[in-house]
Amino acid sequence: MSTARAERLVNLVLALLSTRQYLTAEKIRGIVPGYGDAASDDAYFRMFERDKTELRELGIPLETGRNSAFDAIEGYRIARRDYELGEIDLAPDEAAAVALASRLWDSPELTGQAQGALVKLRAAGLEVDDQAPTVVEPRVRAEPAFGPLLAAVQNGQAVRFEYRRSGSPERRMRTLEPWGVVSWRARWYVVGHDRDRGATRCFRLSRVTGQVRPVGKPGEVRRPEGVNLLKLVTSTVESEPAPVTVARLWVADGRAAGVRRRGTVVGRATVDGEEGDLVEIGLLYPESAADWISAQGPDVVVLEPDVLAKSVQDRLEAVVARQGGAR
Repeated sequence: MSTARAERLVNLVLALLSTRQYLTAEKIRGIVPGYGDAASDDAYFRMFERDKTELRELGIPLETGRNSAFDAIEGYRIARRDYELGEIDLAPDEAAAVALASRLWDSPELTGQAQGALVKLRAAGLEVDDQAPTVVEPRVRAEPAFGPLLAAVQNGQAVRFEYRRSGSPERRMRTLEPWGVVSWRARWYVVGHDRDRGATRCFRLSRVTGQVRPVGKPGEVRRPEGVNLLKLVTSTVESEPAPVTVARLWVADGRAAGVRRRGTVVGRATVDGEEGDLVEIGLLYPESAADWISAQGPDVVVLEPDVLAKSVQDRLEAVVARQGGAR
């Protein structure tokens, strides 16, 4: 989000919060800084429509209505009772931490929610500088399934998705009543009631393939009282056996030095007419290597095990899909 647009959204929020009456689009154009620069009426209304959509996506309760039965045009306002946060008093170092936290997310849905939090804090009068330079800026990466599953939890709605079990390339369709999404040891998990198994289950998001589709009506799923999601995840993960698996990779000549350092060259092979080395690497969790192996692109091909080869293929297909959608 550009600085100019962020300022315009904050100004719009402040204007809609400062009145009990509904403000028409024309009225808003005259009092909110940033809209007066629109080149034409059409340009303004397009800008205003985008901003309304942005506010709603950020979770800001934008209301529409008329001040009286004689008004021909609807207006807009934000009800303070639905918007206002509790009393917040951040010290400078705390405000800096909030700003840094908003920049950690490396996925669009979470970036949008973080920006929404900053808009609310600024509208409440807090100075939060999210443009300040940092020496080290870590990133928190979420799987593609994170957004749809989090939305399903918030909506109380069941979902269906294809899932690949640990140690197997086979995909199976699962139907889940999700209770929550949690992180454990740098991995994301969704916890809920598995309708296919009739029991509580945890699913690792990196093994969810394809689209997550909602099932049934919103509000039908409720998280049971007293359920500790993190405890369910830790008990499930720690109970899984973790034998060392030997992965066999083909590595192109003169490429992927990092992969070569992790393993041992055991032979030579030709893949698609190109010469390369056969490299064996011992892995405690084969799927955990899919991220850094897929980053090598065509320079590294996984020959064994099948589960690792499929994990790498899924990631490469996701990259191609994102590139195709961005055109």
